[in-house]
Amino acid sequence: MSATITGERADAASIRRRAGAPVGRTASMRTRERRRTVSLGIIAWVIGLIFFGPIVWMLLTSLHSETTAATNPPNLFAPLTLSSYANFFGASSGASPWPPLINSVSMSLGSTAIVLILSIPAAYALAIRPVRKWSDVMFFFLTTKMLPMVAGLLPVYLIAKQLGLLDTVGLMVIIYTSMNLPIAVWMMRSFFAEIPLEVIEAAQVDGAGLLLTFRRIIIPLASPGIIATALICFIFSWNELLFASVLTSTTSYTAPVFLTSFVTSEGLFLSKVCAASIAISLPVLAAGFAAQDKLVQGLSLGAIK
Repeated sequence: MSATITGERADAASIRRRAGAPVGRTASMRTRERRRTVSLGIIAWVIGLIFFGPIVWMLLTSLHSETTAATNPPNLFAPLTLSSYANFFGASSGASPWPPLINSVSMSLGSTAIVLILSIPAAYALAIRPVRKWSDVMFFFLTTKMLPMVAGLLPVYLIAKQLGLLDTVGLMVIIYTSMNLPIAVWMMRSFFAEIPLEVIEAAQVDGAGLLLTFRRIIIPLASPGIIATALICFIFSWNELLFASVLTSTTSYTAPVFLTSFVTSEGLFLSKVCAASIAISLPVLAAGFAAQDKLVQGLSLGAIK
């Protein structure tokens, strides 16, 4: 009896070996797998430190005095101080940072909200209820991003000047909405396409209308993708500099434009510039950390497919 069982196990192992399946993990295989995991972990930490290194250097420089920050090589063990941040947010730094920060928040949030309002129905129509020539529509959205941004700068400036919209928050909201709308439609169409049609059909069979299905079924299932899209649009709007530096001047200039004012003919005050950069980056970093789970879920939708 035991000989029969042993023979059957040997036959099964032979079949799995011929099929290329692993028969069993030996101690050497587990050791190699453990070493591989440790090596990949070390490589990941090294790559992470390389990308995060400039931010750490900028943070340490902002916590040093101007005299210490200007030394070469930098003295990492010098006394730390918050004087640069106090100067940035206080009156001693010259212009107040609050108006450009408020402008950036208003423009980024306003344009992101409009992008979501416009792109969600468009993406739903292109994914769930595909229209004729939908691929041509998607290609048109893609071609709008192929035009260099600087090529549209002069026409936009002339039109805004004729309409009296220069140096206004509303103009920048329109600009940022037009920039991010194609990206949002492209991203959310792929998120909506991942939703099983059987779920939508089941809701319709139960008597749910389009709006109820959209509100109770579509939006909750696609919420990670919607949040990821909103976060990316917010970051793109916050970081935009080219159009903001040309179309704004005194009342609606943004935080990145305000940051460029620290480069003066008197020289570069390194500690103050690093403190301003950290302070201006905080809203984006905070939004990224707050929505990192949804961002990973949203960006990974469609990866298996």
